[in-house]
Amino acid sequence: MARNAFAEFLIARRGELRPSDVGMPGGGRRRTPGLRREEVAVRAGVSADYLARLEQGRDTNPSVAVVDALAEALLLEGAQRHHFGWLALTSANEERCPKAPTAQESVSPAIQTILRALHPTPAFVVGRRLNVLGWNPAWEDLAKPLGLLDDPTQVNLAFYTFMHPLARSVMRNWSEVADGFSAELARAKMRWPGDDRLLEVINALHHDPDFAGRWQPHRLQERMMAALHLDHPEHGDLKVAFETLETGSDQSVMVWLTDQAEARAPELRLVPKRAVNE
Repeated sequence: MARNAFAEFLIARRGELRPSDVGMPGGGRRRTPGLRREEVAVRAGVSADYLARLEQGRDTNPSVAVVDALAEALLLEGAQRHHFGWLALTSANEERCPKAPTAQESVSPAIQTILRALHPTPAFVVGRRLNVLGWNPAWEDLAKPLGLLDDPTQVNLAFYTFMHPLARSVMRNWSEVADGFSAELARAKMRWPGDDRLLEVINALHHDPDFAGRWQPHRLQERMMAALHLDHPEHGDLKVAFETLETGSDQSVMVWLTDQAEARAPELRLVPKRAVNE
């Protein structure tokens, strides 16, 4: 039987913990990193056989008491504990979950008006799969030299970050950006589990070892990093802050703002003068 998301979370979290994390001696060799299944079972007050069934997806209906005991045994708190409980509740019925509503792939006239109004501040619209669905001329001028618009019909922030040959050289904080986009896709998968095209994007990205190594859908991070540090081919050392405007759908308007010193430079007018002087 295929593992479900709850089973995958159990295995991944058990592999993260070390004996010292739970007050156990850390000596001795272990064939695999993390806690042994028997150790977690003892801490949670369940049998090792039952925990094996949960991890293998053979039992998909743990009680609330068992879920709470496992959360305590695995040292889960806050958002991770909430996510763990949500997976326990929904994994039993994954095959009956309705397909996700169709993603909005076009930009509404109202959002297009917002993009135009933001010019000359660079702004673009991003969808649930990190596809860039529309942008204004200021963002195009900034993004094109980076290679982001090599194929204007297929612009995806995650594919660019992990697959484009320029990405690692032009992004000085590439690792932070890569972590952020991986986390964004993990959140999207949790929110729209029935979106087959989203799963195709994630599966395609897994061919890149850097993405595969960062993919931790059980580990919920804070929202994506709020800045880019670019070695821009035309503008040199460029620090860009993000502002995200939620639209109430599965699209967001993202605005790129340079810092005030850079914005005052006459050769790089990315922020309206009035915004700099405020």
